[in-house]
Amino acid sequence: MKALKKSLLASVYLLLTTPVFAAAPAPSPGSRPERAVTSLSAEERYARRCQGQAPERSNNPQGTALWGTKRTWDSEQAADERSSVLVSVDSDDVRKSEAGVRAVRLEEGRLVAWPEASGDVVGTVLQGTASDGQPVEVAICGAEPSPEDPELVWYRIEAWNAVSQEWENPCLADGRVPAPRALAVRGVWDGSGARRDAPGKLTLACETGAISKCVRWGYKPWAERDGKSLADLHQACTRMARADYCGNGRSHTRDNTVIDLYDGLGVQSRTTESSAAWDMARAAFEAAWAPDGAACLARTRDGRAMETILQECPGRFRTGAAVDLGDGDRCTVRREGMSPGTALLRNRSQCSR
Repeated sequence: MKALKKSLLASVYLLLTTPVFAAAPAPSPGSRPERAVTSLSAEERYARRCQGQAPERSNNPQGTALWGTKRTWDSEQAADERSSVLVSVDSDDVRKSEAGVRAVRLEEGRLVAWPEASGDVVGTVLQGTASDGQPVEVAICGAEPSPEDPELVWYRIEAWNAVSQEWENPCLADGRVPAPRALAVRGVWDGSGARRDAPGKLTLACETGAISKCVRWGYKPWAERDGKSLADLHQACTRMARADYCGNGRSHTRDNTVIDLYDGLGVQSRTTESSAAWDMARAAFEAAWAPDGAACLARTRDGRAMETILQECPGRFRTGAAVDLGDGDRCTVRREGMSPGTALLRNRSQCSR
């Protein structure tokens, strides 16, 4: 467990978004020339899936990510961090399959074909949806069981970029993960970071996003510990990973910020020793977390004034006497109408020197 914790601390980095360039709809004077794009038939489109024909074309960091997906196909288009080219897929809407797959079903962290006799899900094209409600087709190009956890399968996916007429990996790449894969997770997340169950819908969460990271850190939403579901812990983790204090989908962190997380069920325990990635002398309690955001705060992760958080979500928090959560964790700002002691998860982060 100590080795796992050290590995976790080394890998808990807040996420880079890497959008991809696609031709803009209309050139402006002096702009660079754009290639002509010819619309393809459905059969031509499906024949080109899973061929790796669309390389990454930009490496501009843009902030943190919930889904781990690109915000937009167009690198020149400004996009809110709560935007995504892919937020969900319809498990019952198979657009194309070579193996007779009529639907897919989610068993823990693994997709299975339906009917069972149809075989492998690889090669299946599912109907998906972007954050703006636009449809997007998603091809499952490969399945790689996790060597660390037999419950998890990583999927190599591609989404059809209707602008460039190419299949592209919708997952954002970063310096550590140049070709991200995705986990299949039950439920759908919206731009505010809220999760809901939606029959027939699931999320393909890319490995550079908070949803899949929290699964890898042990908070599997389908699992239980000591008879208690981890679903709410997983959701609280997605808020914590992005420092989404207000529960509105806005992150408050910097890239490559190392954090230490711990919970009352013992899935993750507090780090007690310094390492190359974690300096105990600089570690300080940051916040306690609920599924809909911070339950109380002591400081902000990115160093901004606490007043900016109070202004971002007025009426949500109040200041007053410090609240002692035990083990040296003390809050100076708390949620209205919520006891900080009911929080599911806490974290520490490192103060700047």
